[in-house]
Amino acid sequence: MPLSSVAPSDQELFQSESGFWIFLSCLPKFGARRQQAVLEQLPDLHDLLTHNAATLKALGLAAETVEALEAWRRRNTAHPVVAGAGSVYRDCLRTSTDILTMADADYPSPLKHIHDAPLVLYVRGDRALLGREQIGIVGSRNATRAGLEHARSFAAALGRKGLLVTSGLALGVDGAAHAGALDAGFPTVAVIGNGVDRPYPYRHRTLSERIAGDGVIVSEYPPGTSAKAGHFPRRNRIISGLTRGILVVEAGLKSGSLITARLALEQGREVFAIPGSVHNPLARGCHDLIRQGAKLVETVDDICEELGAWWSGQNAESPSGTIKETPATAGLDSREIAVLEALGYDPQSTDDLCSVTGLPADQLMQSLLLLELQGLVDAAPGGFQRIA
Repeated sequence: MPLSSVAPSDQELFQSESGFWIFLSCLPKFGARRQQAVLEQLPDLHDLLTHNAATLKALGLAAETVEALEAWRRRNTAHPVVAGAGSVYRDCLRTSTDILTMADADYPSPLKHIHDAPLVLYVRGDRALLGREQIGIVGSRNATRAGLEHARSFAAALGRKGLLVTSGLALGVDGAAHAGALDAGFPTVAVIGNGVDRPYPYRHRTLSERIAGDGVIVSEYPPGTSAKAGHFPRRNRIISGLTRGILVVEAGLKSGSLITARLALEQGREVFAIPGSVHNPLARGCHDLIRQGAKLVETVDDICEELGAWWSGQNAESPSGTIKETPATAGLDSREIAVLEALGYDPQSTDDLCSVTGLPADQLMQSLLLLELQGLVDAAPGGFQRIA
């Protein structure tokens, strides 16, 4: 179909980078495993549009996938996959939903490196918050009064330590964690299993508005998507993928929170659990996690100790959400501050620094390079050392 015969709204779809990534997310039989297999043979997913059908099939793509790619290349808006992508794109414009794709520079790096990272995130609120260091708080939808208070108080305390609280906006512990952060003056991240334009659960509609105004709501499901039971286990991988670790407040032995904890372990994140009474069935999931090696948590300092000593004091935040700066850290972001505080004036190996900061090697080296360019650290035999 020639460009002149394509409606103006559809022309924008084909010319938009975000439109292309929405289309990729709609492709049939193009899940995480197939995407990875393609990327092992092509440098970029955009290259899918440069090959003919025979080459695409040789890459292992299913006939339905190839057919949809050919339809996109021809700008055939009658094809159901192309039409579906166009509908999602227009819904985002209509609902003022922000589109964050894996090609965007501010796509959260920790999430990008999980096994099945979403190609597209739909965002309502301040997307820049997704780049902040985060801790997930999860737990029972039917939490006890003590569990709700734990969620609120830990969320506030973590905010004061410079960590953003991330949860799933569910009833119980999730909602209490979000409210605890907001009430203490800190933003929070809500990862949901439906469209960001549809408050769910309905009882949290006011809380949703507060988060959208003073935090961020994010979903891999496009606007208009209703909440379905199968969506919530999948959204849990995003909660854990965004965070440095997961704190389980209360959970029964069959709680969905344990799915999040398991995903966190698979993704190389820390898992923390608050113990409870042996008579409380909602403590049993936490006790089981502790038996399996989760960090037993009584205070927020237990979390900071596990994440690294540099969290204590130096990165504390004011309710406005601004990291307190020292002269050496002025102008640095939280990751560079973390690396600088972890360094001593004697050389330290990158392996040790990865262990102390919890950063992947590629992120650590980026931070060290930036610090070196600013004259704060220097390479030395055996690693790097602080010089300012």
